[in-house]
Amino acid sequence: MKFRYRTSDVLRGVLIYAIGDTIASIILSDFSLVRMMGMMFIGGTVYAFEIPNWFRWIDAKTAGTIGPGGSLSRAGLAILYFNPLWIARHLLFIQILEGSWSSINWNLLRLGLYAFIANVPVAFAANYVIQNRVSLKWRFFASAVFSSLMAIYYALSQIIF
Repeated sequence: MKFRYRTSDVLRGVLIYAIGDTIASIILSDFSLVRMMGMMFIGGTVYAFEIPNWFRWIDAKTAGTIGPGGSLSRAGLAILYFNPLWIARHLLFIQILEGSWSSINWNLLRLGLYAFIANVPVAFAANYVIQNRVSLKWRFFASAVFSSLMAIYYALSQIIF
């Protein structure tokens, strides 16, 4: 499978991830222009490259798998990507962008695990819909919108957990 990195995914990643994280930072009274610009960069590079390619891999891996087994496999493989390490990495990006060097520790992994466990039912349902009802062309957009909402949850998870 050849990797793709499309301009449309970059633009979606820049806008959607920055909007979600900015909302989270405003809710937490932590807004920072540096954080917003950094999240725009991360959304347009890391996430815009990784996520659409992961979704393409899911399609290739589950091609020919029909019925409930295929649908559940696609949702499960999406959840596999958005795992506790992904959440911890996202929280790490936030800490770096805020310059909160003292907050960068193993606790981010614990927060990622707790946030993941708490949101599995919602994330599985959302990823089931995204992987089985949204065309591949629009999957990154749909996932980015969902992830943007989850970014608010992830940011708040530092307080919740």
